[in-house]
Amino acid sequence: MTASTTRNSDHTGPAPHPVTGGPIVQLPTAFGAFVAQAWTDNETGHEHLAVSSPNPPKGGRAPLVRLHSECLTGDVFGSYRCDCGEQLAFALELIHAEGGTLLYLRGQEGRGIGLANKIKAYALQEAGFDTVEANEQLGLPVDARSYAAAGQILAEMGLHEVRLLSNNPDKQHRLDKAGVTVVEMVPTEVPSREQNLRYLQTKKDRMDHRLTLDVEPVGNGKTPAAHPFDNKQD
Repeated sequence: MTASTTRNSDHTGPAPHPVTGGPIVQLPTAFGAFVAQAWTDNETGHEHLAVSSPNPPKGGRAPLVRLHSECLTGDVFGSYRCDCGEQLAFALELIHAEGGTLLYLRGQEGRGIGLANKIKAYALQEAGFDTVEANEQLGLPVDARSYAAAGQILAEMGLHEVRLLSNNPDKQHRLDKAGVTVVEMVPTEVPSREQNLRYLQTKKDRMDHRLTLDVEPVGNGKTPAAHPFDNKQD
């Protein structure tokens, strides 16, 4: 993987999305040693981060890839209203062990509606609306994210066939349109919590996320609450 900018392609397919990559640096973390590369979406100005295992995928398999949408409340503050922070930790642990890349996609807070609007949606959820209805009440899209830059970044990194770490089949469809082949969907379901069970049920029922939700939610008085990073897949 090397720093690069978007190039014109001779083959037919989707038009390249303009992105620019920076230098590759070492990134030691609590989850192990990684290498990191910042990427700029030249259309939106958003800056994304590729965090990659320095080791090749095991067994000659396609690399694991996680497209992780920025979630300040979950990723930084460990909010239990969603499962984002725990999915982030789970993905980093698995990518470090098996090889691959996590793309941390900024500008996608609240499925693309922004931090302030996400907090407004939370207020509506506390009034009884689910996560889909709350966005609709605000006159906002249910999911406003774009994966055009993500697809181009993966292509620039030489990741044309991937094993996608996601419960969301829409990400697979979006990457296919961007010219990246998803050879396998690898689930990232982490144990649910009392505080996010309705949110997850809505994603399963109304957004077609591949979730089982057949485990007793943690933190409900019956099962000890896990540390945010104690997220081995059930």
